[in-house]
Amino acid sequence: MSETPWSSSSLASHFADEAYATVKGYVRTYVMNQQLLEHLPPPPAPVLDVGGGAGHQSFPLAHAGYDVTVLDSSPAMLDKARQRLQRLPGEAQRRVTLLEADGHNADEAVNGRRFAAVLCHGVLGYLEQPEALVDQLCRCAAPGGIVSIMTGNAKAMAVQPALERRWDDALASFDARTGIGVLGLPGRADTVEEVSEFLRNRGVEPLRWYGVWLFVDWLEFSGAELDPSDSKQVAATAAVELEASRRDPYRQLSRVFHLVGRKGTIADRQNRGPIVS
Repeated sequence: MSETPWSSSSLASHFADEAYATVKGYVRTYVMNQQLLEHLPPPPAPVLDVGGGAGHQSFPLAHAGYDVTVLDSSPAMLDKARQRLQRLPGEAQRRVTLLEADGHNADEAVNGRRFAAVLCHGVLGYLEQPEALVDQLCRCAAPGGIVSIMTGNAKAMAVQPALERRWDDALASFDARTGIGVLGLPGRADTVEEVSEFLRNRGVEPLRWYGVWLFVDWLEFSGAELDPSDSKQVAATAAVELEASRRDPYRQLSRVFHLVGRKGTIADRQNRGPIVS
């Protein structure tokens, strides 16, 4: 993670200040927050956000009363997090810790502390081999705690180039695992089944998976402009996206997916729970 492109201050600014200021950025934050709240214990449970960047996903949790640690290897992204942290109420600010460290060393960086929830959103796709990072996520989760991963959906790789009418690229993408994302960076995608197996091999049982973007994604790639200042339309859009994220076949068509698992206790290992749905 220390060698990711997020060390660039210009890219950090684009991501933190521009990408999340769009309707699509709002939808991501809202939809994933609602999905997380279906599984999180009540506040002030401790949450670790690995590769948490500027805190877009974890700061709302701090605002809701959770004890949040944002771990990121990029000083530029953490500078953005510090700036954004000042916008939170004082009590929420005091519930946030910013920690500069590589996710591959997360267990050591948090001094062996265990968390009720460990988040890792939008990071695995920048790693050629994600298993080592997944291992750290699972280590940092407390028994009974959740692990939350968002990453690219390998089964929907043709969506972006097709909607951009790059037909040759779309045809080649049906069996591809890599591509250029919306920020112009190369990335890699996984399947729900693969990431579920990574978790199971480390004592974390997958609970549920969701889509994240669908219609806003398609509209953006087809050239439509969505107005983030139209609060009524933004709220309506987010409501539709949340519903689509929970249902088949819609979630299967999302370019990214969100998978939530729970770390087992001794009793859980003796009595295996249901598989991911």
